[in-house]
Amino acid sequence: MVKRHLPKYVSLYSGKYLYFKHPHTKALHRMPDDPSSTAFAREYARLRSGHHGTAGKRSVKALIANYTRDKLPAKAKNTQTAYRRAFRYIEEKIGAYDVATIKRSNIVDMQNASADKPATANRRLEALSVLLTYAVGIEWIVVNPAIGVPRLKSKRPKRTPWPANFVAAARETAEPDTLLLFEMLIGTGQRISDVLAMQWSHVSADGIAVTQTKTSARLVIPLTSRLSDTLAQTPRRGLYIVSLPDGRPMAYQTAWKRLHDLRTAIGAEASDPHALRYTAAAEIAALPGMTLEHVRSITGHTSDQMARLYSYDAHQIARAREAQKGRK
Repeated sequence: MVKRHLPKYVSLYSGKYLYFKHPHTKALHRMPDDPSSTAFAREYARLRSGHHGTAGKRSVKALIANYTRDKLPAKAKNTQTAYRRAFRYIEEKIGAYDVATIKRSNIVDMQNASADKPATANRRLEALSVLLTYAVGIEWIVVNPAIGVPRLKSKRPKRTPWPANFVAAARETAEPDTLLLFEMLIGTGQRISDVLAMQWSHVSADGIAVTQTKTSARLVIPLTSRLSDTLAQTPRRGLYIVSLPDGRPMAYQTAWKRLHDLRTAIGAEASDPHALRYTAAAEIAALPGMTLEHVRSITGHTSDQMARLYSYDAHQIARAREAQKGRK
């Protein structure tokens, strides 16, 4: 196939794919492979007439439906929930548009529309980029226009481990069920959802077995002496370690509220529940001889960068103390 034999605005990409490049938007639209076919002529006429932004087989709505069917089920449960939430927003805003007409400037505009909530804007950007990467894979578009779009900077202060005085205050103030939840979070270094899923049958002489919901990583977390004592004093009211008085598992919202009320009672509003995971990592990193690999063995992170982030300054301080011991 020779390029000069193709109609205006149609070019050959990657040596085998035909794309129509819109003269005004510069958007690329995949064409039928045979330029002599009726389907090609019909699609070419449609694009030249300007009818390129209406709902159709290659709309954003259709892309979301296809991705949800083909790819979403393989994602972790929490990821599915986050993506579905973002997909609803994306479909509401641009669901009727042809995927090929989406430009980088459109994505930046959508992100800036939620600039007052940078975390939400960034999650939506991530979800849209995942969709567009999928669109490249199924040959709806050539490149993903969301690649390289910078994330918005968060206005929230950097998350840090709980200060020691707040940890002590929480242990003195919390009522038994909330204290159990608190000790499970700080003792295992896991996320709330993973702690709530832990059952008595998961406990063995080696520790507590956990399959992380977010990463699917399988870990066994040995018990600290404090957590071992806490579990020994905890009545078994059902299958789950953290449960309601009647033995039913505790819901995420209930656990979050209990911890919120505890933080308010001790003046630790700035230290959120997820920061207890940072606290566990920091405690490990501060121990003599501990490395980032030791931190990762508990948190389940796959990179030293994330382990370093979670252990905050503790790893650097511990290494600095070792370094200074030999100095006069």
